[in-house]
Amino acid sequence: MFWTVVFALLFLLLETQLCLCLRELRNGGSRSTNFMTSLFSFKSSSSSSSSSSSSSSSNHTQQRLPGAIIIGVRKGGTRALLEMLNLHPDVDVAKAEVHYFNVEEHYQQGLDWYRAQMPFTQAGQLTVEKTPGYFASTQVPARVWDMNPAVRLLLIVRDPAERLVSDYTQVRHNRLERHKPYQALEEMLLHQGDINPEYKALQRSLYHQHLARWLEVFPREQIHIVDGDALIRDPYPELQKAERFLGLPARISPSNFYYNSTKGFYCLLSAGHDKCLDESKGRPHAPLSEQAFRKLCHYFRKPNRVFFGMVGRSFSWC
Repeated sequence: MFWTVVFALLFLLLETQLCLCLRELRNGGSRSTNFMTSLFSFKSSSSSSSSSSSSSSSNHTQQRLPGAIIIGVRKGGTRALLEMLNLHPDVDVAKAEVHYFNVEEHYQQGLDWYRAQMPFTQAGQLTVEKTPGYFASTQVPARVWDMNPAVRLLLIVRDPAERLVSDYTQVRHNRLERHKPYQALEEMLLHQGDINPEYKALQRSLYHQHLARWLEVFPREQIHIVDGDALIRDPYPELQKAERFLGLPARISPSNFYYNSTKGFYCLLSAGHDKCLDESKGRPHAPLSEQAFRKLCHYFRKPNRVFFGMVGRSFSWC
């Protein structure tokens, strides 16, 4: 009888311990299962989110800082060059001159302001802006370098004497539109019969002085020289060179240009739509006597030779 009671108690004790062990196993297994389920759900959610984000990014457009800048020269053909580059499907351009690096009020607003002036582009597209005032501004090269040391720079130049007359013509036109008087070109260009070196339009045509400042900051191979006179005569070869410099696939073709005999220069053709530069382009130059023009050409001969040596090529200028 005694042993019967002892065995009964031992059996109950073992049964109780077994039940507790089974309960722990069930609870632990459940927690393990719940953990694995949660982990799987998290990974699935993360994967789905990542895939969605990647898909969104691939189709996402945003405003980007420019990868290339047309820095000048003023009245050298910068607008024509910008519009022609914009024919390329991998290029989009800022529609207006930004004047970020050469206007202190703009520069103090920072790169977020500058970026906000740019077009919305897709990944892989090249953003281009042009502000011809950059070339002759002393503080601009270092500021551009600080923005992006790898930025590609395009400088379009033309006969400096012709550029000066064109510069004067535009300023004179703007003054007269506002009913403001303006001196004759010869009065501003000459002082006691000699070239006036203080005339601002003349100083802007001293290409070698301004380029020297850029070359103190940027390597020569990062600055592409575009022949503005050649661009007007026959745009396609100059655009081919620009495409190669910018690392773009060849997408611009001769069929993108046609000569408008009324305007006297080439217009653009893309996807069945044509576009000509506005009426300010090709405006007749202000009068300048032949004698004064010869003096101007003579004045530029030495600066031009220095510039030719800097860029490693010559141009058929007066």
